[in-house]
Amino acid sequence: MRLGIDVGGTHTDAVIVDQAKGVIAKYKVKTLKEDLLGTIIHSLKEITANQDISKITNVNLSTTLSTNAIVENRLEETALFLSSGPGIDPENFAIGNNTYIINGSIDHRGSEVLGLDSIQLKKSLKECADKNIKVFAAATKFSTRNNKHELTIKEAAIPFCDYITMGHEISGLLSFPRRAATAYYNSAVWRIYNNFINSVIDAMANIGIKAPLNILKADGGTMPLEISRRVPVESILSGPAASIMGIIALCNIKEDSVILDIGGTTTDIAIFAAGSPLVNREGAALEGTPTLVRSLENRSIGIGGDSAIKIENGKVVTGPERFGPCMADGGNMPCLIDALNFKKIIQYNNRDASERGIIELAKKNKFKADHLADAAINFAAERINAEIEKMLFELNSKPVYTIHDMIHAEKIIPKKIYIIGGPAKALADVLSGDIEILVPEDYDVANAIGAALARTTFETELFCDTGKGKMIIPNINVEKNVTRQYNLDEAISDAKTFTREYLRKHGIDINLDELTITEATNFRMINDFYSAGNDIRVKCQMKPNVVMYLHK
Repeated sequence: MRLGIDVGGTHTDAVIVDQAKGVIAKYKVKTLKEDLLGTIIHSLKEITANQDISKITNVNLSTTLSTNAIVENRLEETALFLSSGPGIDPENFAIGNNTYIINGSIDHRGSEVLGLDSIQLKKSLKECADKNIKVFAAATKFSTRNNKHELTIKEAAIPFCDYITMGHEISGLLSFPRRAATAYYNSAVWRIYNNFINSVIDAMANIGIKAPLNILKADGGTMPLEISRRVPVESILSGPAASIMGIIALCNIKEDSVILDIGGTTTDIAIFAAGSPLVNREGAALEGTPTLVRSLENRSIGIGGDSAIKIENGKVVTGPERFGPCMADGGNMPCLIDALNFKKIIQYNNRDASERGIIELAKKNKFKADHLADAAINFAAERINAEIEKMLFELNSKPVYTIHDMIHAEKIIPKKIYIIGGPAKALADVLSGDIEILVPEDYDVANAIGAALARTTFETELFCDTGKGKMIIPNINVEKNVTRQYNLDEAISDAKTFTREYLRKHGIDINLDELTITEATNFRMINDFYSAGNDIRVKCQMKPNVVMYLHK
């Protein structure tokens, strides 16, 4: 049995999925934003009541903790050490209040051009100590070709800090600005994340759950607990990823489709091309800052069941604000759910309270109650449809990639819309048009199902310069001496073997055929008309997927 928990902005959902029977237990509770841990512990206790806990093999958690910490600026003071060499000004990539520029340079082939300035580094570390800063991040240009400078910073920093993130361990992709930002955010959430996870582990032990804990990532896969402790930034935006994996488990999607996850606060929109979700290959953006966190392509807008209804310039507007629960749940301001309740599209909790709220707001603004409710619902539907059209236009204007890391060249023309989330059924009729709309079974806990059934994902990039006799896989700290005869086939074999060994060390036992080579190139380098060796690059991936399907 697999247990999945998805902590959303409004609700926390939990499910237990049995290999033979499918979903055998599900639970939904309001998320206490000020007490995410308490919400998770409560969900664990409720979902495991009357269950044989010993049969639970995996616990997969999708949490908003890291995302919330970044969005709400509840980050620990973090020192960011940058070294770029000539060509760019590292000051342009400063983040936070404590960025330190250290002179030094590595070139694109990984050769040290200028050694790291040890005097600058010592002075910066002393300043950090004076400020009592305890978490650091280091990013040096071309560290994925040669990590010497980042390792030097780490060695010098260890006596001064509790944790340091090195850029080359985050990703093998080239992008100094993105790597710097990712390293910074990773360290900034490191302590709050690890303290939180320690408490979750203690709670699981107290309940008697001995299964391993895995954390959902933005790319739709999970990472083992111990890996997540090192790269907590990977847990951002896991909510939208959970909904996408939930749809994959629940529905046999074959064509271009739109996925809507309508929650209490937001609606997450995803697009499938020929049945496959799209991937943001470059990385997600955090508060407008691009990172190297690999993520599934999605968009979030401020329309949800608890979106407040307001009158602005004589017009009815729904969202994007949420001022608390809908009136049917005891709130003080009418929301989208209340309008649906008033129109008898749904029967949700205290309908009398919903009707009272709609009537009072209409009377106050000299509207007919019926007209106000219709206008609120139509505004929400039009806002969602407009965002879908905008997203499709943008995606059809650029190259897009699926989770198979293959470019999708054809224009995306959705044939179906799949809707999940609590208000899914209520809004299905409202959104209906020329496209078929489907609401799957267990639509209300689809995110938790996606979390429960998501499998581990991991990606490595191998780089080799045969002229220098060096092969590296930076994000798993592999370095190997090779001959000038080292070839692409050997590189592919090494990429798979070292990736499997790394995953096995962290409790993920896989076969080599479960790893996919998504990129493999071999370029001959010329220097002064003579061969300078080959530049070999291999990208190896364990792709996002679910461990089982629940659709027939």
